[in-house]
Amino acid sequence: MANSTLGYIIIDGSDALIRGAALITDAKGFPVDFVRTEPLRPDQLSRILYGESFGKYAKEKLVLESLLDAVETDPQLWICNDPDILAPLRVNSRIKSVLLEESPHVPLDAAGHIETTADPGVFLIQANTNGAPFRAEFPAGIRPEEVQQTAAILTESAETMNILEPFARVEKALNFLASGVR
Repeated sequence: MANSTLGYIIIDGSDALIRGAALITDAKGFPVDFVRTEPLRPDQLSRILYGESFGKYAKEKLVLESLLDAVETDPQLWICNDPDILAPLRVNSRIKSVLLEESPHVPLDAAGHIETTADPGVFLIQANTNGAPFRAEFPAGIRPEEVQQTAAILTESAETMNILEPFARVEKALNFLASGVR
């Protein structure tokens, strides 16, 4: 499993503006690829025609699919922080995908340990020996071996990087690009 690559996807939006970016890192957290969408300003007619489904449509069809088409390096694992894009990320990329968050739980037995939760498709994964396990949510129908493979990738990467830190870099990059400063 040496040389794992992790992909981070952020889709950020409001009623006035939707944008997204993807960062692919190596197992040490060094950037391998970065892509972003131009900010989208949805018009009123689109909002009317799509109704309540507009936000989902914009995230999935306009932003997520554009990002996935643009990346030149496919990661071994996609990590997102938005439950709305978890299933479409898995379907459109055909790569293991997980929604990963910090959890308030006490550390599990050892790095790589996986524990089920009461929520279907949600597991606790202890990626390193320090700190709390991650709350890992998987798309419906996840196979046990995929959960184990994901835990192995996260455990390997956690030896050399802070797994969730790249999300902050992607946010900073999007804000920097939006500021117009070069």
